[in-house]
Amino acid sequence: MGEQATYVESGKEFTRDMNYIPDRITATPGVSADPLDETADRGSARIDVPTWPVEPGRYRLVAAKACPWANRSLIVRNLLGLQDVVSVGMPGPTHDARSWTFDLDEGGVDPVLGIERLQQAYFARYPDYPRGITVPAIVDVPTGRVVTNDFPWITHDFYFEWREHHRADAPDLWPVEQREEMERVMRRVFTEVNNGVYRCGFAGSQEAYNDAYDRLWTALDWLEDRLRGRTYLMGENLTEADIRLFTTLVRFDAVYHGHFKANRNKLTEMPNLWRYAKHLYNIPEFGSTVDFDQIKEHYYVVHRDVNPSGIVPKGPDLSVWTA
Repeated sequence: MGEQATYVESGKEFTRDMNYIPDRITATPGVSADPLDETADRGSARIDVPTWPVEPGRYRLVAAKACPWANRSLIVRNLLGLQDVVSVGMPGPTHDARSWTFDLDEGGVDPVLGIERLQQAYFARYPDYPRGITVPAIVDVPTGRVVTNDFPWITHDFYFEWREHHRADAPDLWPVEQREEMERVMRRVFTEVNNGVYRCGFAGSQEAYNDAYDRLWTALDWLEDRLRGRTYLMGENLTEADIRLFTTLVRFDAVYHGHFKANRNKLTEMPNLWRYAKHLYNIPEFGSTVDFDQIKEHYYVVHRDVNPSGIVPKGPDLSVWTA
């Protein structure tokens, strides 16, 4: 694989770098179609980052099935029916310190972008790009340049900005009447669960790990209680909040429980969360984006400072997801 990346900083807690390429693809230049866009002036909905035009066929979503942040973009694309509007390229499950690579494609080259490494699309726009080469990323096919890798905004804008191209029965992933509460739920899910498992796995000290572990399980217990008597996080309708939680839950027993030491108990031992996660998995637009072999290979092979041997465990039994 070449040069290995490192993820654990000795003596420190894990802090995620949230500095991404801020560009957005919008239906109207410089304007958000979301009336509650937090970066906008509520009166005019102007946004202060570079924008690109909504244009079917112009962009390619690069999203590895192994990555939870990319996984959510694949699910949203499926649910909204954007498969023929925004194409998708899928890197393999492993990468080195430089970049994700297209080793699942013939000749190791993305058939649309004609590149071996996602890094090439980043460097085509920023020759000295200083940060990690992350997925999901949207690439402008005509120029081969990366547009954005800002994963929360990618799915947000798939919903609000590409609405003209949604399928007729696309779900309302951002219901206005629940928006305020949903934003609070998503914020806690991100900080305490999506990022919480990484805070456990990449802790650089016992103290940092203990704190991360306690925070994670406090949040999971809250979610277990919240889902008592509910089909989804916001009630009886599927929303973006469910997509964001699902991508962590579906990886929990396979990698986070053991590899990241989030091991108080398994997901399958939490009845409400397990019922909920399995229900989502069996929705085709969700389950079709999950590849447990790729997920396990990614975490156990790439994170060599956490798993120096690179050995991928055979367990756990993942047939329970479809049983």
